[in-house]
Formats: sequence, structure tokens, C-alpha cells
Amino acid sequence: MIHTTHLEPTLAARVDTADWEALTDEVNAYGSTLTGRLLTPDECASIVALYGEAERFRTTIDMARHRFGSGQYRYFTHELPEPVRELRQAFYPRLLPIARDWAAKLGRPSPWPDTLEEWLARCHEAGQSKSAQILLRYGAGDWNALHRDVFGEAVFPLQVVIGLDVPGVDYSGGEFIMTEQRPRAQSRGSSTTLPQGHGLIFTTRDRPVASKRGWSTGPMRHGVSTIRSGRRHTLGLVFHDAK
Repeated sequence: MIHTTHLEPTLAARVDTADWEALTDEVNAYGSTLTGRLLTPDECASIVALYGEAERFRTTIDMARHRFGSGQYRYFTHELPEPVRELRQAFYPRLLPIARDWAAKLGRPSPWPDTLEEWLARCHEAGQSKSAQILLRYGAGDWNALHRDVFGEAVFPLQVVIGLDVPGVDYSGGEFIMTEQRPRAQSRGSSTTLPQGHGLIFTTRDRPVASKRGWSTGPMRHGVSTIRSGRRHTLGLVFHDAK
């Protein structure tokens, strides 16, 4: 059973009380930004324990089989565990202004309504009706190739990954990595270590980059460096559904 202690603020409150001005500035500048603590160690352990409950997931992906890297992940069914549902609901309205701002800068449509429920209904109308919420597990030697989580034409431009284990204690290596393709220049990379219970907000596929002629598109990909020892779990919150 997953539960939160009565002494802790609700998950929605933890999201809402973050410094969203600072988070917005950083994700605009770099395409990613690290939040404060969202989950307690006990809450993290409860989510990790879900990995063994096969009925909670619609499918399991062996990454090596699909040449995505090495490791395994599972997509939740639409019957999301309460913490996963609550976090996703809380993040959407906070990320929505950033998404709309990026669309305006890049001259793109801004199809995202005010509520997550309305947006997911549009995803389903577009043929994207499978849950994309994901629980990932990596062991020693595993890694995740650079990629984008697009899943179809209906795309929300930001997503969140939450660390569930303690880096340097439960595992070593396993940094979250991003690369940005720069116009007429070599790509730039960054790495982030995810503290337990903290989230990383990052771009799904690209971000606006200021240029002499206004705004241009900065394509970005993300992945995970090789786990050197131990086991690493993360929770991925995606704000569009999959085909």
C-alpha cells in the first residue's frame, strides 16, 4: 500500500510551493531543471515496490531487445497509483504556461487546454490512448540510449522524471544525460544526478533558443549513463498518451 504521512504536505502542495519562477527560468535556459524534494524516502520505496505487481502495468519493455540500451521499464495502466496520478495532475497546470510560451516563440500551434483531462481526451481522439506513465529499473551495466518520448502527433513539450533511490548509496553512475543540437555547431551535453525524491523537469523534444533572427528550435535528446553498481529506479511522468 502506498501512503503519505500526515506530517507531510500533500504531493500537490509540494509541487505548488516550488519556486516556479526560478524553475521556469532554468528550463528556458537549459531545457531542464531540478525540483526540490517531491517524495519522502518511504514514498519512494512504496513506488519502487510496485514494480513487482505486474497487474499494475500494461506492458514491460526489455531495452536491450529493442536496442534502446540495457535495462527494463514498465508502462502503468490507466489505473494509476494515487501518488503517480496526483503528481501528474499537479504538474500539468504548472508546466502549461511554459509549453504555451514555447509554442508562441516557435510559431507553433498551442493545442493544450487548461486541464489535463481535456488534453488526454484530445490525445485519445488522435489515436493515442495508451498510458505512457513509466517505472524504470536499471541494474549494473544498464543504460538508456539518447531518445525522445514523442509517441505520436499529440505531444506535450515537457515531462518529469523522479529519482527513487539514493545515488552513491543504492547505485553508482546512472546520471541523467541530455544533448542539445546547436545550429552550425557541435552538440552540447549535460548530466544531472537525481537525488532521491527529487524531480527533473525536461523538454520532450526541443526548446526555443534565442537567435539574431528571433527564436529558433534547439532539438534535444535525453538518456541515462551506464549504471556502474547497484540498482536505479525512476518514475517518469509524461503528459501525453501513446499510440
